[in-house]
Amino acid sequence: MSRIQSVFQSLQASGRRALIPFITAGDPAPELTVPLMHALVEGGADIIELGVPFSDPMADGPTIQRASERALINGMSLRKVLALVSEFRTTNASTPVVLMGYANPIEAMGVERFVAAAGAAGVDGALVVDYPPEECEAFARTLKAGGMDPIFLLAPTSTEQRIREVATIGSGYIYYVSLKGVTGSGALDFNDVAARMPQIRQGVGMPVGVGFGIRDAESARRIGEVADAVVIGSRIIEEIENSPRDQAVARVKNFVEGVRAALDQIQGAPR
Repeated sequence: MSRIQSVFQSLQASGRRALIPFITAGDPAPELTVPLMHALVEGGADIIELGVPFSDPMADGPTIQRASERALINGMSLRKVLALVSEFRTTNASTPVVLMGYANPIEAMGVERFVAAAGAAGVDGALVVDYPPEECEAFARTLKAGGMDPIFLLAPTSTEQRIREVATIGSGYIYYVSLKGVTGSGALDFNDVAARMPQIRQGVGMPVGVGFGIRDAESARRIGEVADAVVIGSRIIEEIENSPRDQAVARVKNFVEGVRAALDQIQGAPR
């Protein structure tokens, strides 16, 4: 059982929801990434999604695009992201870390080298936005052989065939994109998410996390009523972006604590 699967098993046994926050490695500064990761955990995160900055983040809205730009200006690269995970692992051996990013940096490094380096660093999974499931069976097999979970996106427009493909090669959890468009855009339609969850959960047979458009404790709680996990990215990046650098860690922890408290009000399994 992977570290991600173990976390979900423990949470489901106690009727709790997973909180999965996202930050971009190297934003606002490389030396703040590991303190921010620890602040997420102290605030109540169960799994961390760590963004690998990329120059053309097509699925990301303006907020995360700006974070990637700042990180790249700060000299971030895939190898440096892995070094930050290694540093995090020196004092945290239990919280799963999922890399979220794009295919180009992985292919530039080489898939085999990436998987070996990610495993050695302590990475638990990878979500590669532009690796559709029907085109990356070999990558998913290699990742699993390295002890990591390949995680895939599903969307409101996903077909039954796409759901079956993701169920076949994915593991750990599924990231359900609650909105059409890019990260941080639009307003959540809670009823639409609730209506789709039974079909998605039954189709994939693994935990489902919902992200895109969750901006506060109340929207997180409402999504948590129907999902196994809540993913929050753009709103946390905004907190970092709008904070003095010496206050960013504390303010992110405070925000995450509020979301965790809201999720812990939920009782029982997702509807």
